[in-house]
Amino acid sequence: MIHLKRNTYNLLQLVLFSTVFLFLNSIIAQPALPSRQITVLPTQPIDFGVFVVNGGGTIEVGYQGDVNTAGVISINTISVTPAIFEIKLCQGRKITIDYDYSVMLTGSNGGELELIIGPTERGTDGAEFEVDNNCDFITRLRVGGRLVVPANAIPGVYIGSFPITFTQQ
Repeated sequence: MIHLKRNTYNLLQLVLFSTVFLFLNSIIAQPALPSRQITVLPTQPIDFGVFVVNGGGTIEVGYQGDVNTAGVISINTISVTPAIFEIKLCQGRKITIDYDYSVMLTGSNGGELELIIGPTERGTDGAEFEVDNNCDFITRLRVGGRLVVPANAIPGVYIGSFPITFTQQ
């Protein structure tokens, strides 16, 4: 009878050890959590095309690529494009966008033009939005802007950049 109890005790130890081992193994074998790393790639700059100043005014490119002018004559709307950023972050995560109200663009022949940034297709400065689909999907963010052109603007090619910050929640 003692021999039977010892075998039962050994069997109980084996079952207990196997259960604990399988439990620990299943904890270790859980899939990794989705990445919390955000990747942002600017894929298209904002472009106002070619235009002529007619007493000063503005030319605006919406985030959908539409063009509106006041006091400026747009000559080539084919090249007009909003800025586009591609964002990669796992589904269900939120992003807040922040950007300055405006920046100055420098002309190739001197002079400056003010670029008023926004809105974006996801809202204005400080807007919060969720990214699309799964971790391998890219969420596009289109950004429009308005160029303020004074009556005495110097003809030339104007270039510059604007900071935009993407913060994940």
